[in-house]
Amino acid sequence: MALSYIDQADLTDKVVIARFDFNVPLDKEDKSKINDTTRIDNALDTINYILENGAKKLILMSHLGRPKGERNMDYSLEPVATYLASQLNDDVILSESCTDRGIKTLLTLNESKVILLENLRFHPEETTNDRSFAQALSKYADIYVNDAFGAAHRKHASTYGINEFFNKKAYAGFLIKKELEALAKVSESPKRPFVAIVGGAKVSDKIKIIERLLVSVDSLLIGGAMAYPFLMAKGFNVGKSLCSDEDVSLAKKILKEKTAGKISLPVDHIGSTEFGGEATNIDKEDISDDFMGLDIGPRTVELYSSKIKDAQTILWNGPMGLFENDDFANGTLKIAKALADSNAFTLIGGGDSVSAVNKSGLASKMSHISTGGGASLEFIEKGSLPGIQALKFGLN
Repeated sequence: MALSYIDQADLTDKVVIARFDFNVPLDKEDKSKINDTTRIDNALDTINYILENGAKKLILMSHLGRPKGERNMDYSLEPVATYLASQLNDDVILSESCTDRGIKTLLTLNESKVILLENLRFHPEETTNDRSFAQALSKYADIYVNDAFGAAHRKHASTYGINEFFNKKAYAGFLIKKELEALAKVSESPKRPFVAIVGGAKVSDKIKIIERLLVSVDSLLIGGAMAYPFLMAKGFNVGKSLCSDEDVSLAKKILKEKTAGKISLPVDHIGSTEFGGEATNIDKEDISDDFMGLDIGPRTVELYSSKIKDAQTILWNGPMGLFENDDFANGTLKIAKALADSNAFTLIGGGDSVSAVNKSGLASKMSHISTGGGASLEFIEKGSLPGIQALKFGLN
């Protein structure tokens, strides 16, 4: 069954409830200040479409942070309401809570067209996918829209359970449409050569996606702390580099597969005697006992860049080192530059990779930057997401 999108809905005089991902980073010192508005900006196409196509009222909902089911005003959506009002040039009323009795009164008033429900995760029922909570949310509206791709891999009340109460009245927004179209280019019929670049800290976190990618890619380039368990599994010394016994054992399992020949590992490193200490070039695979690897070295950058140059499809998830520290950012930034210079379809799979691309100043050169790291990887691994499946088939 095909997914129904918001532009297929008749919104005339309808009350619409829409789930977005407004989980934006707030300033640590000033919680009223948003450090990066990208996730809200990505929602504006869908919000404006709903408002411009006859909807009587629009109720927005989202989570922010992890308040652990309690009302914690450090995680209030008030800064989001303020920013949205400035972008929409209209009032955005923030409710006291998701189940505030005043919401039904607001729905009868002509003045306020846009209502933002306070943080969904102030209610423990959201993350437990509580049916009664989902039903309470559904009673506000005639039509449900999900455009929270970054939360579509969660079976939560607002992304999953709520679909039960909107039979043939549930739609995906434009951001989800854009994400799925981009992911299809990687997961369904990628143009070849198809190169995946995987970094980050732990093999155990990405074991399933690595196994899935090895079936479909032509080359898998591994960097960051992810590389050290693989190097140790191949018999190299990794010194004091981040490397758990569990990850080494998982790496050994992967290296025994027939597809292991597709894997490229660092041939040199930038390291230090302590985490974030003075940077030293280590011109070989082995890292001596008193050093730890913190970035890929220049020969590895050259090796990986040559594979990237020939690619037609590239997926990148995870930095090549401690890129937040300028002394260990070169590998990650050079890989970003190689992607920007390539003629391939480039998909940046969320998380730290997005921060790295933004730091490089090359974000505009990438074909698609996913708004959901976990969601995009799970989609590639499994072919769908619970929130997407629920939109397609409902929960009746």
